[in-house]
Amino acid sequence: MIEILTLDELDRARKTGALVGTILHTLKNRTRVGTNLLEIDRWARAMILDAGAVSCYVDYAPSFGRGPFGHYICTAVNDAVLHGLPHDYVLADGDLLTLDLAVTLDGISADAAISFIVGETRPPASVALIEATERALAAGIAAAGPGKRTGDISHAIGGVLADAGYPINLEFGGHGIGSTMHQDPHISNDGRPGRGFTLRPGLLLAIEPWVMEDTDRLITDPDGWTLRSATGARTAHTEHTVAITENGVEILTLPPTN
Repeated sequence: MIEILTLDELDRARKTGALVGTILHTLKNRTRVGTNLLEIDRWARAMILDAGAVSCYVDYAPSFGRGPFGHYICTAVNDAVLHGLPHDYVLADGDLLTLDLAVTLDGISADAAISFIVGETRPPASVALIEATERALAAGIAAAGPGKRTGDISHAIGGVLADAGYPINLEFGGHGIGSTMHQDPHISNDGRPGRGFTLRPGLLLAIEPWVMEDTDRLITDPDGWTLRSATGARTAHTEHTVAITENGVEILTLPPTN
């Protein structure tokens, strides 16, 4: 299913996106060495419910997971990259943490992810991973717009990641979003320009570059959800929900500026 939002729905999407951006910003600022992943999940739950929003994850049970997910946020540490199931883990100095959050507010969903290093130790290779996904996301967004195609976004993302020297996994990528979290079109993290679905005003997309340091192969944890690099190498993941407008692209999930 591909949804094209009305102007009223787009206004609601802006509010949902702002909520997601604010929650992720708050969680990042609260997270310290010694924070437990389950504590982050409790913080996310409280903020979602206080806003009158609904988690996209608690009852989520796709074919690739051992569902329902049962938690309010994905928390992936170090070699974990996607669908990280919160569990009893205390964050240490230098851990690379990814938070991935999707909520629905007033019938419209938004989805975003951030990766950051906990504490004072900043391993250069981990910093490089995060920065590569951020550059790739910026390139993907810049390649979007009315009349552009999904392949243009994929090609821009893949070019940045390949230039940085990272293998690219094509199993999971970006996606359409609207009244539900995961919709068509799929947006691979590499592809050919000029191919794929033609972008139209009113379309929402979750664009999400992610990489593993030295492999493109994933393994699944015994929890049935958490995806890790097959080599144990570190990973990073950055995501925004954007709206295609008559004039270009609008990023909906930015953090607050004050």
